[in-house]
Amino acid sequence: MNQYETVFILTPVLSDAQMKEAVDKFKAILTQEGAEIINEENWGLKKLAYPIQKKSTGFYQLIEFKAEPSVIEKLEINYRRDERVIRFLTFKMDKFAAEYAAKRRSVKSNKKED
Repeated sequence: MNQYETVFILTPVLSDAQMKEAVDKFKAILTQEGAEIINEENWGLKKLAYPIQKKSTGFYQLIEFKAEPSVIEKLEINYRRDERVIRFLTFKMDKFAAEYAAKRRSVKSNKKED
């Protein structure tokens, strides 16, 4: 199993409930395919570097997971089919990126405890 990180941008016209439903849909796809979700972060509404589909902002979401390579194709097909997703990027993390992500998560959890 490889470790992956996927970031997708949802259209800014969604309500909080619709946004949560979209994120839950993609998490469900991953778990149905046997992926193990390691980390999930909601980065909130951010300004885009350039307009996409005449929108200048979007809701950013990150999911870090371990899965077989075949899962990625199914996940990305679902991204393309869902009109709420305006951009996505999924990449395989090497051992250094995985170590950095684990370190970043531990620093974040330590800050929450303080």
